[in-house]
Parts: sequence; C-alpha cells; structure tokens
Amino acid sequence: MTLPVTKAVSRATFELMIGSEIGISEWVTITQAQIDAFADCTFDHQYIHVDPAAAAQTPFGGTIAHGFLTLSLLSSMAYQMPSIEGAVMGVNYGFNKIRFVSPVRSGARIRGRFTLAELTDVRPGEVQFIMHVTVEIEGQDKPALVAEWLSRRYFEGTTA
Repeated sequence: MTLPVTKAVSRATFELMIGSEIGISEWVTITQAQIDAFADCTFDHQYIHVDPAAAAQTPFGGTIAHGFLTLSLLSSMAYQMPSIEGAVMGVNYGFNKIRFVSPVRSGARIRGRFTLAELTDVRPGEVQFIMHVTVEIEGQDKPALVAEWLSRRYFEGTTA
C-alpha cells in the first residue's frame, strides 16, 4: 500500500504550526500477514502475535500486532504530513516518550494524529522538531500508542 505524500511548506509556515495538529494520516489496516512478516524480521514469534488459536484464549481474543510494528508505521504515516521546503534528507533522532496504550488486533485499522510541538535549529542547515503522535485504533476510545518523536531535517550543503 502506498500512502499519499503531503507537500512541503516554507520554514515560516512550518513554524506557525507549532502547537497545532498538523495532520491525520490515512487509515492503515494491520493484517496477519504483516504481523507474521514483522515477527520473521525481528525474531519475535510470541504466540500472541503469530498463533491465532492460542491467542484466542488470551484476554486479547486473537492475535495482536507487535507494539514495535505499530511504532514502525509512524514513518509511513509521517510522509503524509507537511514537510519543510528545501529539506534534502530527514532522519529519526529518537523518542522522548513512547507508551503502548492498547493492543492492535489483527484486522484493525490505525491512523496517526500529529501535532508539531517544537522546532529548533541545531546548526546551520539542520533543524530538529518534536512531534506529539497518537496512533488511533478505529472504533476504540483508547489509542494504540502515544509518543513524543524527535526528527531532524537537513538542507542543501549539510551532512548528518
């Protein structure tokens, strides 16, 4: 599945977004095939993820996505958010906080809700921003996860 990409905005416009919700991603369906592939990539084959019959006997009532699978989907969701014009590269810089609030069942749909919290110049040609992210589960009140995500953007003539 290819998600839409949102256009770039000027640095001044991006700064005006600080403290505001800048966007909500498209819904993404979490399939058992994705969960199984993630288990293969990470060597985490715990039965609550990959064994539907055994997982059905747990309080989850079926298989659930790995929390880290849900977290890893933030990158694809973020491509739908406004970016800063002129950035030639972006990198994940880490997280200040991550909480896995609710399990994501196989077959559920999730989406990201992004709020720009802070934008800081690191050095000429390099900025860091903090995004507050909530991953919602369709039809549920409690989110899958909440995070405070740090990203860096680099502009022409800079190196990481």
